[in-house]
Amino acid sequence: MRLKDKVALISGAASGMGAATARLFGREGCKGVVVADILEKDGKAVVAEIEKAGGHATFLPLDVTDEAQWKAVVDKTVATYGGLDVLVNNAGISGSAEQDLYDTAAWNRLMGINSTGVFLGMKYGIRAMKRGGSVINLSSISGITGQGYIHVGYNASKGAVRLITKAGAAQHGKDGIRVNSVHPGLMPPMRTSGRTADPVQREKTLKGVPLRRAGEVDEVAYAILFLASDESSYVSGAELVVDGGWTAV
Repeated sequence: MRLKDKVALISGAASGMGAATARLFGREGCKGVVVADILEKDGKAVVAEIEKAGGHATFLPLDVTDEAQWKAVVDKTVATYGGLDVLVNNAGISGSAEQDLYDTAAWNRLMGINSTGVFLGMKYGIRAMKRGGSVINLSSISGITGQGYIHVGYNASKGAVRLITKAGAAQHGKDGIRVNSVHPGLMPPMRTSGRTADPVQREKTLKGVPLRRAGEVDEVAYAILFLASDESSYVSGAELVVDGGWTAV
C-alpha cells in the first residue's frame, strides 16, 4: 500500500489519466480519493469502481476555472477526510481541435483550464497541506517543445504548468511540500482531441516515438503514483517525462 492513510484530490478524474490515477490511488490504500470533475455521471462511476474494489472515494463537482469551486472542493475534502496529502492537477483540454492556431477564444480557454486551473489548485490545495504533501501537475511534452499542428495556447499553457511547478517547489519546500510535473507524450485521444485523434496524424507522430507505440493512461498513473508516494521523498521541482523517448530524439 504505497499511499496508506493519505488523502488525495484529483481534478479531471472522471476520465482518461485522471480516472486511471484515481482507481490506482484507491488500490494503493488512500484514506480517501476525491474525484473532482465537471462530469458528474462519469465521476460517480469512477467512485463506484474504487469503492467496489475496497477503496474509499468521493465525487465533488469542479470547474477548475472557478476559484470559489476550488475553495469549496478543498474545504470539503478536508472536512470529509481530515486533511489533504496529495493534489493531482490533471484537468486539461487539448489544443488539437482548433483550425485557427491563433484563435483568441481558444487561447483564453486553453490558458484558463490548463494553466489557471493548476494555479487555483495549488493556491487552495497547498494551504490545506498542514502536514506536508505532494503536488503533481500534469503538463505535457508540449510544455517542453513545440508542435506544428496544435494551437499555440496549448504549448503556452503546458509550458506555464512546467514553471508554475518549479516555482511551487522553490517556495514550499520549507513546508515539507513537494511539487513536480508529469509530461505525457502520445496517449489515447482526449474527449477534446482533434488532429491528435486522427489516425493519419497519429501514425505520423508515432514515427517520432522511439518505442514505436502510444502510451497508456495507466503508464502515466504509475508515474503520478511514484511522485505521490514517500518513495519520491527527495524529488521536487522535477519533470517526469512519460513519452516513449519522444523528447530524447
